[in-house]
Amino acid sequence: METRHINPFQLARRWGINPRTLQNWRCKDKGPAYLKIGGHIMYRENDVEQYEAEHHVHTNNASK
Repeated sequence: METRHINPFQLARRWGINPRTLQNWRCKDKGPAYLKIGGHIMYRENDVEQYEAEHHVHTNNASK
């Protein structure tokens, strides 16, 4: 199985946030795990999906 990666701009677009937000989170040890290789930041898609699952909010508002 091949590990897929996305860059900060792709992740920011996916979540509808500014790429600077991801940069700030990295400085504050927040957000999903990331790789820094040769000065380039990449996120493993599996780590992003795990982070999303951990931050999924369940509500009591069920559709009837």
